[in-house]
Amino acid sequence: MEHLPDLIADLGLILSVAAATTLISKKLKQPLVLGYIVAGMLVGPHVTLLPTVLDEESINIWSQLGVVFLLFALGLEFSFKKVVKVGGTSGITALTTVTFMLLVGYFTGQALGWTTMDSLFLGGLISMSSTTIIARALDELGLKTQTFASVVVGVLVIEDIVAVLLLVLLSSLAVSNHFSGGAMLWELGKLGFFLILWFAAGVFLIPSLLARTRKLMNDETLLIVAVALCLTMVVLAVNAGFSAALGAFIMGALLAETVQAERIEHLVTPVKDLFGAIFFISVGMLLDPAMLVQHWASVLLLSAVVVIGQPLSSFAGALMAGLPLKRAVRVAMSLSQIGEFSFIIATLGLTLEVTSGFLYPIAVAVSAVTTFTTPYMIKAAGPFADWLEQRLPPRWKAALERYGHQADQVKETSAWHKLLRSYIINLAVFMVLCLSIVFGLGPVLTALLNPGFMGISGHSLAGMATFLLVLPFIWAMSLRRIGRNAYRQLWVGKRQLRGPLVVMELVRVAAAVVVLALLVSVFFSTGWAFAALLVLMIVAVVVFRQRLHHFYLRMEDRFFRNLNQRELSMRRNDLAPWDMHLSQIRVKINSGVIGHSLQELALREQYGVNIAMIERSSGHTITAPGRNDRLFPGDNLLVIGTDSQMAQLQKALEVPRALAPNLAKEDIRMKRFRITPQSPLVGLRIHDSGLRDQAHAMVAGIERDGARIMNPEGRMQLQANDVVWLVGNGETIRSFMEQRAAIRE
Repeated sequence: MEHLPDLIADLGLILSVAAATTLISKKLKQPLVLGYIVAGMLVGPHVTLLPTVLDEESINIWSQLGVVFLLFALGLEFSFKKVVKVGGTSGITALTTVTFMLLVGYFTGQALGWTTMDSLFLGGLISMSSTTIIARALDELGLKTQTFASVVVGVLVIEDIVAVLLLVLLSSLAVSNHFSGGAMLWELGKLGFFLILWFAAGVFLIPSLLARTRKLMNDETLLIVAVALCLTMVVLAVNAGFSAALGAFIMGALLAETVQAERIEHLVTPVKDLFGAIFFISVGMLLDPAMLVQHWASVLLLSAVVVIGQPLSSFAGALMAGLPLKRAVRVAMSLSQIGEFSFIIATLGLTLEVTSGFLYPIAVAVSAVTTFTTPYMIKAAGPFADWLEQRLPPRWKAALERYGHQADQVKETSAWHKLLRSYIINLAVFMVLCLSIVFGLGPVLTALLNPGFMGISGHSLAGMATFLLVLPFIWAMSLRRIGRNAYRQLWVGKRQLRGPLVVMELVRVAAAVVVLALLVSVFFSTGWAFAALLVLMIVAVVVFRQRLHHFYLRMEDRFFRNLNQRELSMRRNDLAPWDMHLSQIRVKINSGVIGHSLQELALREQYGVNIAMIERSSGHTITAPGRNDRLFPGDNLLVIGTDSQMAQLQKALEVPRALAPNLAKEDIRMKRFRITPQSPLVGLRIHDSGLRDQAHAMVAGIERDGARIMNPEGRMQLQANDVVWLVGNGETIRSFMEQRAAIRE
């Protein structure tokens, strides 16, 4: 008889139980994650009601893959540019939350009579919100495209980075009983180094690779390539001393900048769902009902501390960052649980044998309780924000609004600060690239060029080759003009800044000399090599200055083309006064709208939205669809509307919300024109103006006499001096409007 591996039997058991518990959860309108955790507890070693998992080690490995794919999918939805966009706000919120919860956790542990080390680790594990749980909750509730969600994800990413440093701090305290500032600074510098390297190299290489092989990739090969890239980055991150989750998120964020991002996300979703389910089941397997009964008071107390403390501290941080009251409330109430990093911190304490055995199961139990409350906290955030705004005294609301405006003004930087920031970024990026080539690529070249050629050692040949490779980056780091106009303006207009400007130039040159010295120390043993390479570098820069300049410009152009590959010229900020944006919604196979025309559905009349584009599953697209166009299964709808309108439409279509800004529809633009009194469009209804039939454009809004009309009806007449917002092909719209005496704003 053939022997069945334990892993296969275990997967059959846990997925069967999970199928039953998730169906019950769905029936009771509970989060699916709760069903997974209950399933894990039922098949775990502490409950004998059902058969127990036999190969726990393999299940734990699969659960680690679950974390990897959950974070990879999250990175695909939130690119680097989105995270950076909310970076300041998210950073203040995250650091405020972590600092406050560290203190609260420590003093709570002391109040419970725990040891100092147990209290320190308790503060660490309750200070980190769960990225996977929150991402899953936002997905299930259809809130991923709302404005506050980007801030929440930014907070979670920064918390994950802080968690890496916190692990170093706790390890240092546990081993030596004192804080090592040097180790912390080393980890912080190493983290910055690798983030810059991965971002620069990834943006430069990956979008180009996928673009050039696009015609060769069907769904199967694209999935294999995407998973391979994800796991490769995971290996690099772990070998560099970081978490697998951080590596997966970084690769997802890099792929989010490519035109294949949406397709990759669609292909990865089933893999993410399977392994993510196993991750949450493995968490449930760690729950020991006996331990929970013994420490039930501590579990309830710490759950209350997390559910109350994290939102309060996050709310304070969000307000300090200048967020409006309602958005701050929604951000804060989304951050009210602990998860995977809390387990890692608790495991660290057990591994180092510095914490008590009850800390880990308590952490898992608190995670289960707060996972249960998370969807309700998120859903209650909107009504609670409205209630709070109505109850606040008018002078408090006015003070918060003034502070928000002042915070926005602080974010506006002067010419000096912009120039200084450009110099710092330029120096950091090219220093990282130079060091990576010298210390990373140099040894590879040495191995390839051994035993040498024509009496020259392989080591020296590798040094010369490395010198040629870093020469363009040395030039860009030390001699390329940065912010030429701003520099000239500051030099002429503010004489007191001439000293700092000269210092900045000297620092750039000194950095180039340092790189050269490091290169000599690695590859050459003679003292004259440094002087020879310095002279050679000066000669090369003088003789080949123009070629180096053109070479760098080609590299820079490719980098920014890759970075902005999927970005539309219309950005969300352009529509901020209107509070509307583009969002992409997929029509499910079982949707009730299939087969109906847009006129029959009357989406604009019912929900106030407009459909700017329909993308068929076959790849065919319809820009500015007409009233007779029908919706088919698998259609992607590019919709214009506000958050509330999108929520109503989503409920009506029964489809999950998808992110809008990262679209592979490069030709779609939003243009703004003023209709002159001489324009033949004056007096025409929108339906009769030719905007839809001839310009293939959608009228997204009209500004008239200081009022804004979003998604106007086709019967509305155009008037002189109307400012019209149009969505469609940029060139087609421009040509059409210029012929009709409309001025682009």
